[in-house]
Amino acid sequence: MAVKQDRNFDDLAHKFAASIYGTAKGEIRQTVVWQDIEAILQYLQPDDNHGAALTVLDAGGGLAQLSQKIATLGHQVSLCDLSSEMLSLAKQDIAQNNLLSRFQFIHSPVQQVAEHLDGTVDLVLFHAVMEWLAEPLAALNSLCDQVKVGGIISVMFYNYNGLLFKNLICGNLKHIEQGMPHRKRFKLQPQQGIKPELVYQCLQQAGFEILGKTGVRTFHDYMQNHDMGHFSFEEIVAMEQKLCRQEPFLSLGRYIHVYARKKAV
Repeated sequence: MAVKQDRNFDDLAHKFAASIYGTAKGEIRQTVVWQDIEAILQYLQPDDNHGAALTVLDAGGGLAQLSQKIATLGHQVSLCDLSSEMLSLAKQDIAQNNLLSRFQFIHSPVQQVAEHLDGTVDLVLFHAVMEWLAEPLAALNSLCDQVKVGGIISVMFYNYNGLLFKNLICGNLKHIEQGMPHRKRFKLQPQQGIKPELVYQCLQQAGFEILGKTGVRTFHDYMQNHDMGHFSFEEIVAMEQKLCRQEPFLSLGRYIHVYARKKAV
């Protein structure tokens, strides 16, 4: 079932912040993706060019967890979100972290963010947004246009294959046959899964070279036994880090993070 309109989180901003970021799932996500961000920053700032500040667009960035970490390294961030409430929460957090001078706040749909930018940027973050949009690939395409030549786009999306696999192992065969429509009672569950091959194809057609792919939560969400008496959370994170860039685990991640560099025409 197609998503009819883009999701605005004004009504759930506080709950979203607690449920997504303040959890084991959120910590795994942050840890695994930050490893990729460090690799991206190395691409953009090789050892002989560490002085220059990068321009970063965090598109649909919510509370800006990752872009705040990037800002602490001396880079400038434009934080864009459709939700004024999310932007307000982000601004409070950014102020507490003494990073306001590094941020520009843009209240806008990501599809219209170009109207608020001075030009193209070195790095675009587009994390956990596509699955909430009516036309996710069109939005991705528009953001590819905001990346300067040699710059990088970092995209994390809710993986259709992971959603399908989760339903299979839970025995939800009828739900699968119905096309896995979004269940409204699960308000924080993304509205749709995105097929990875469509994202990769979109990036390549936009003139990007894929540099890396990572599965985010390749097994944690599928575990039948979450009894921490048998293992520590640190052991789970370590195993996630070990498997997340290997097939077939990568392609079964609940989310996939892919990053790509814009080639010269």
